[in-house]
Amino acid sequence: MSMSTPERGAAERPASQRGGFRPEIEGLRAVAVLLVAVYHIWFGRVSGGVDVFLFLTGFLITGSLVRSVEREGRIAPFAFWSRLLRRLTPAVGVVLAAVLAMAYLWLPRSRWPDVIAQVYASALYHENWALAAAAVDYLAREGAPSPVQHFWSLSIQGQFYLLWPLLLGAVLLVAGRDRMRRASLAAIGAVLAASLAYSVWITAVDQPWAYFDTGARLWELALGGVLALVVHRINPPVPVRWALGWGGLAALVLCGVLLPVSTVFPGYAALLPTLAAAAVIVAGGGGGRAGVHRVLAWRPLTALGGLSYALYLWHWPVLVVYLQLTGRSLATPLGGAAVLALSLGLAWITAKAVEGGAESLSRRVSRPWLPVWSAAMAVLVIAPSLVVGSQWSDRLAEERRERAERVIEPVDYPGAALVTHPELASVLPDLPVVPDPLDARDDLSDHHLQGCHVDLKATEPKVCWAGPEDAEYTIAMVGASRTAHWYPALEEVALKYGWRLVSFTKSGCQFSAEVPYTQGRVFTECQEWDARAMEELERLRPDAVFTSSTRASAAGEVVLPGFPVRWRELDAMGIDVIGVRDLPRHSYAGAECVADNPDDPAGACSDPVGYSHAERHPAAVLAERGRLPANVSLVDLTGHVCPGGRCDAVVGNILVYWDHSHMTATYARTLVPALEEALVEATGQGNATANS
Repeated sequence: MSMSTPERGAAERPASQRGGFRPEIEGLRAVAVLLVAVYHIWFGRVSGGVDVFLFLTGFLITGSLVRSVEREGRIAPFAFWSRLLRRLTPAVGVVLAAVLAMAYLWLPRSRWPDVIAQVYASALYHENWALAAAAVDYLAREGAPSPVQHFWSLSIQGQFYLLWPLLLGAVLLVAGRDRMRRASLAAIGAVLAASLAYSVWITAVDQPWAYFDTGARLWELALGGVLALVVHRINPPVPVRWALGWGGLAALVLCGVLLPVSTVFPGYAALLPTLAAAAVIVAGGGGGRAGVHRVLAWRPLTALGGLSYALYLWHWPVLVVYLQLTGRSLATPLGGAAVLALSLGLAWITAKAVEGGAESLSRRVSRPWLPVWSAAMAVLVIAPSLVVGSQWSDRLAEERRERAERVIEPVDYPGAALVTHPELASVLPDLPVVPDPLDARDDLSDHHLQGCHVDLKATEPKVCWAGPEDAEYTIAMVGASRTAHWYPALEEVALKYGWRLVSFTKSGCQFSAEVPYTQGRVFTECQEWDARAMEELERLRPDAVFTSSTRASAAGEVVLPGFPVRWRELDAMGIDVIGVRDLPRHSYAGAECVADNPDDPAGACSDPVGYSHAERHPAAVLAERGRLPANVSLVDLTGHVCPGGRCDAVVGNILVYWDHSHMTATYARTLVPALEEALVEATGQGNATANS
């Protein structure tokens, strides 16, 4: 049903009161999806457009359900879910199948397992929870974006579609048909207040998790629901509507410029785009001849609004593949235009052929059979991706088992031994890299596998032990993940010499006395963990603590001010410090780069040491100036990881890093001789104590 431009006066009441089609909402959808796509493609930022989609979903669904009760006296949830299945799943099935094909053709093999897992999560509408778990997994943060990452918002909407008819159905049972609107307003208002309060709290406490948390986002949908129930009572004068319309649109367009959406949303900051959308809806078709509806009801914009769902589905996987093929982090002006044009073309085909075809078939089904037909169609369109993904995943798992059973000869895979024995280079065979890029993410030490390395949210150290209980010498490994990746080599040295090894580490948490920060907030979990780590050390009184002495990044290498403070505290306890220099970071992700360049990893996957390292060891410079306590011994094995001043992805046929900054356990084990020599010198525990 179309609606002509309303005249002034009574005709300018909100269209929702009349139950008519509102072209300005289609225009608002178009603006939102354009903001999402443009910000993603050209700026690598988040716009706030997704928040508008969540708000509009709450507005439209709430209005539809409440009006159905007022009209028919019931909710009919199965009919509601049936319509949604017919509307949403055909396009989802096509896009997910295309993503699997794109991943096979153009994405590195190292990313295949993650893509398959996230396709599953997206198909079953829990992608937001999968991303929330990854957001708080420090070791997963450096991973390349998934081509279905954008399904997080669709997952939240899917969960909302399940919840809302049940909530309003309960309201109907309690309040009855006559009081449905007022009771629904109370119930949804309570959801709005509770969710917004929780969102503000969890965003301050753990913003990466909150970003994908359904509970922290539900208020945005509830806000739309509240407006749907009261908008018919709001009838501001034309000048006010004009100001609300244009002010709301301007605020929405500028949201991504004014706010760092990805690091401060949801919380109260998400009120900006949602209230901006609410202002546009309240303005409605009013505002006079210069009202915002004149723009939003423009036919090309409303046509784009009709494609917004399909365009949202397509733009992100197309962009991810473009960035992968070009090796860029942002699109060029021309490349971005091509991404947008291709996404629009795919969206148009999907809307006409897939969604239109599904709707055409559905018209031939008699009404009583529509729920069964809708469920069957949803299964048919989603099942291919699930089946292909399952078989593909099984095949990858079988290949992994075969690789695990393969015998690896040290002479063929010398790793760091190539540095001390360069003559091996002349006889080094051309063999597949170990670990295989597909397995590298899971190539972790027992320290990680036993849970001794805790995640970002943990506040308690998980203390683990290795070696004899009656050992005469005890060494403790304490620090962040880039201390933890030394564990395989440290464990072998400790066991060889009969030392007791105690270890506890935490993601993103330096063993330092200064106030830590993460994602723009005080990292309170790290503060608590650090304090308890010191309590453990005071209780255990090891002979030495093995920890990082510097922190390297693309911005440079430094000794954090809190490092020497901690070392002096240990000195007061009579505990020595073995400070190992932080290894260089890379501009490339090791496994992904090697998977992308299997024929020439040395040429494509290499950085100079200076990419993240200082010319001189910063801690050694402080030691020369007498600014380090006497209990500190410094260890620098950079040359064994980046020989000749170059940090290559592969050394001696072994993959060095699995991501940008963390060693594989396999390569760490090849550092045993070098670390042994350094530790014997630092600890004074000579060969006489070594076990035979």
